[in-house]
Amino acid sequence: MDGQAFVSKRIATPDGIRPGAIIVRDGGRDDVRDGARDGKISGIVHADQVPADTEVRDFGESMILPGLVDSHVHINDPGRAEWEGFETATRAAAAGGYTTLVDMPLNCLPPTATVAALAAKREAAAGRCWVDWLAWGGVVSDNQAEIEALGAAGVPGFKCFLIHPGIDGFTMVTEAELRAALPHVARTGLPLLVHAELPGPVDQATQRLRDADWRRYSTHLQSRPEEAELAAIRLLLSLCRQYKFRLHIVHLSASSALAELCAARAEGLPVSVETCPHYLHFCAEEIPDGATLCKCAPPIRSRDNRERLWQGLKDRIIDLVATDHSPCPPEMKRLDEGSFKTAWGGIASLSLALPVIWTEASRRGFALTDLTRWMCEEPARLAGCSARKGRIAEGFDADFVIFEPEAEFVVTKDRLHYRHPVSPYLGEKLRGVVKATYLRGQLVFRDGEFFDEARGREIQR
Repeated sequence: MDGQAFVSKRIATPDGIRPGAIIVRDGGRDDVRDGARDGKISGIVHADQVPADTEVRDFGESMILPGLVDSHVHINDPGRAEWEGFETATRAAAAGGYTTLVDMPLNCLPPTATVAALAAKREAAAGRCWVDWLAWGGVVSDNQAEIEALGAAGVPGFKCFLIHPGIDGFTMVTEAELRAALPHVARTGLPLLVHAELPGPVDQATQRLRDADWRRYSTHLQSRPEEAELAAIRLLLSLCRQYKFRLHIVHLSASSALAELCAARAEGLPVSVETCPHYLHFCAEEIPDGATLCKCAPPIRSRDNRERLWQGLKDRIIDLVATDHSPCPPEMKRLDEGSFKTAWGGIASLSLALPVIWTEASRRGFALTDLTRWMCEEPARLAGCSARKGRIAEGFDADFVIFEPEAEFVVTKDRLHYRHPVSPYLGEKLRGVVKATYLRGQLVFRDGEFFDEARGREIQR
């Protein structure tokens, strides 16, 4: 057989949803690695124009979407693979329709804040990934001299915290330390992803709540006020204006920041913004006390706030949706005591993000082409791999999701696939089922089963 044809009556292309056949050819001799050829899209044709001697895969009414790209994942490997590792994270990703992940530099040991740590990350990933991956570099209190070297070593950008990240080993940066790092970041031309909360408002709120009942979700919500995000974003926009670096705000939860972000974009500042499935699905009014599976930082806010975030997506102030997949062993969620003060803050959602977002988006009149922009094209652009990932178009990797948007299912543990099957989504009915995932033309997941071998690899910027 000379290549493959992926046929469907509904293909999500950059020009809209259309019927046809995606022709996939091997990339050539230079694209043969690990005994497998890399499938590239050579074109999209009418179904009756498939060349002879081509293997046809006909998916009928099922939708073919581009492989999803998640630019915000905590894999925790090396060093904390008991929380999550490359194998379990990438299997969960494949089951959720993701074909490319970008790993955050904290929670692993050592954190990816030096070239040597990046080498350790690459060694840990070798031969254990079911989808492709990249790794962000870290900006911490004392690694200014490493930043440009990390860029030269191939990271697609950098991540920093303006507040304690909740874990030892990856330090936050003060304003002075950030100012020392920014000239180096700017010289690389790569984006700086920032956890945008300042400690002052959080410390003040926590002090006021020292005698509060920390089983109550309202206590956790008050402990991370919107002002912490707003103040951080204002500082970052000022620094962006001064140092002329590419700024990306991760996991925006405070919709009150949207107006200032819109104004910054209109001013011409190179600013992009993401939010996460949990901010677009849950709301504070519906989170029970003691439900620590819903703890994250910044916190899930009000119902009205959630709707304003959806409006931010509609207005294109928010560019993309990333999971912030942040798993941990179940005991760290303090499920027995239900204390939001001591529980780990993070929500794992790699296997479920696509149906979670489609469930909510379809209720609000969005189309699947909106989802491909939020969860494929824009994350690929942020991660510097948009020339080969995130679209169904000629020359791109043959990364596909076979998706049934009308189907519904109830979330059960067997659908999660990451290391610890705990989730605030358990028991919920969601819309949209991932039937199969193809990586560079090869089947890696179908109907709950994994196929072939772990052929994912690092994508070089």
